[in-house]
Amino acid sequence: MSLIRGSLFNLYLLILTLVMGVFAFPIRLLNRRDAALAYAKLWSRAVLWGLETLCGIRIVISGQENLPDGPALIASQHQSFFDGFIWMNTVSLPAYVIKKELTAIPLVGPMLVLSGMIPVDRSGGSQALRGMMEAVARAQGAGRQIIIFPQGTRTKPGQNVPLQNGVIALARQATCPILPVVTNSGLFWPHSPWRKYPGTLKVVIGEPLAANMKGRELIPAISKAWETLCTDHDLPHEAVENSVDVKETRS
Repeated sequence: MSLIRGSLFNLYLLILTLVMGVFAFPIRLLNRRDAALAYAKLWSRAVLWGLETLCGIRIVISGQENLPDGPALIASQHQSFFDGFIWMNTVSLPAYVIKKELTAIPLVGPMLVLSGMIPVDRSGGSQALRGMMEAVARAQGAGRQIIIFPQGTRTKPGQNVPLQNGVIALARQATCPILPVVTNSGLFWPHSPWRKYPGTLKVVIGEPLAANMKGRELIPAISKAWETLCTDHDLPHEAVENSVDVKETRS
């Protein structure tokens, strides 16, 4: 059944993306940033609707009361492509920090740039880091909520991966709240592109980290906050060894 669900969803996602990508051309031609973000939000809602309807996945978000009205730096775990959709409509003005390669995807890539996402060349060294910091500062000044994935790549639920040092650089310039976020999305939308599993997918938003925290204190603070949130909300702590263990964790 997981293979059937995954295949149906992939077909739905492909058709949806092609159709909406074609109808996005007028927005791109007019260079309408506000319209591009609204269109991206619509696309994300449609994607998540398909995930819930076709795959039997119930999405539960906790801790939304911790989100500020203005700018924020959201430090989220990253287990699945789902994480790239959920924030589009959870916050008012999302700006994901994304890998530059995503901007080369036909139809989708140009809309990512136009809607205000922040591409980063991960092989660009210090110059790329400076560019990211400048773009994040502009987004923060515009009142946007910036979503970063400190792990740097998708991980298995509960897997411990060293957090990237670029988070420290962002923390040094951030004047907005930094919020830790945990999820179990990898249990339902795993790395395998053809399988989707039903159950309750959780996203938990923690309280803001201390505002006076020094840069080098941030990484252990995020790790500790993630650990506490996972414990309190019964989310995976350890790396999932095999598919049997994963299935027993879903609920």
